[in-house]
Amino acid sequence: MHILLANPRGFCAGVNMAVDALDLAVERFGDGGPNAGAGIYVYHEIVHNKAVVERFTDVGVTFVEEVEDVPEGSVLMYSAHGVSPAIRDAAKARRLFTIDATCPLVTKVHIEAIRYAKEGYHIVLIGHEGHDEVIGTMGEAPESITLVDSPGEVDKLDFALRPDGTPAPLAVLTQTTLSVDEAGRVMDRLRERFPHLETPRKEDICYATTNRQEAVRLLAERSDLLLVLGSRNSSNSLRLVEIGKECGIPGYLLDGPEELRDEWFLAEDGTPVGTVLVTAGASAPERVVSGVIERLREQYGATVSEETLRTEHVRFPLPKELRPEVPGKTVVTLKA
Repeated sequence: MHILLANPRGFCAGVNMAVDALDLAVERFGDGGPNAGAGIYVYHEIVHNKAVVERFTDVGVTFVEEVEDVPEGSVLMYSAHGVSPAIRDAAKARRLFTIDATCPLVTKVHIEAIRYAKEGYHIVLIGHEGHDEVIGTMGEAPESITLVDSPGEVDKLDFALRPDGTPAPLAVLTQTTLSVDEAGRVMDRLRERFPHLETPRKEDICYATTNRQEAVRLLAERSDLLLVLGSRNSSNSLRLVEIGKECGIPGYLLDGPEELRDEWFLAEDGTPVGTVLVTAGASAPERVVSGVIERLREQYGATVSEETLRTEHVRFPLPKELRPEVPGKTVVTLKA
């Protein structure tokens, strides 16, 4: 067996920032003991990854789905996926000390939604219903946003004309973690139906999402099997598996080496799989990748070559509530 280890893979800048921010919050507001995170709350999972969430849960951090579950006066961090104004208002009403770890690329989409709504546009948001990021974005202008996730849903849209018979102004935004091809198909259909559609000056889909998808497409040509490290509620990780299947190779999503199955490594004719492409979604830590590589080395004598298709240098600053200028703050360097 030979492993093609895709690079870039794993943590993006937004996830790095959010995870570092929560580490620092535990350090700064915890008691320094084995339950150092007790009293620190996070709205939703800090990122969509089981291993990351469990690491923080083990030191006492509490993840909540309702602001009302956070005791008044406590520390509450907003996850990387962003939140709606209603959540911010609820936190303020409970006198919570909030730390905003929203990915700046998600914040960009929120700002665009606010601007378009104020300018009188109706917004079509391409995304998946129920995803934390989509919920937060739609909360910025709920009366002005319609969600679609397929060309078929675009065909059902029916926007009224203005009194003078001209089309009402229409804009489009995109969930940051979608498949580029998936979003492109929906966008093409939107442009066909609504030629006057306004689009943001800069692409909404995250650079890291795009880079990881590109790596899978290119390396799948040389691979027999795809393994994606990531959790099942991670949108960008699911997209990587789908892209592998579109390229003609079977793909599996797993959280770590304990989920590997022997039958994955046999072709339909019973012969061993030759080349395995390994990558990780943008919220999966490198340690779970290393665990899978080590297991494949031990069990199958696998050799490894790292295939670097693009180098990422993006870094995002810590939330303002945790930056060096805040008294008592410990300076933290973001991980590569």
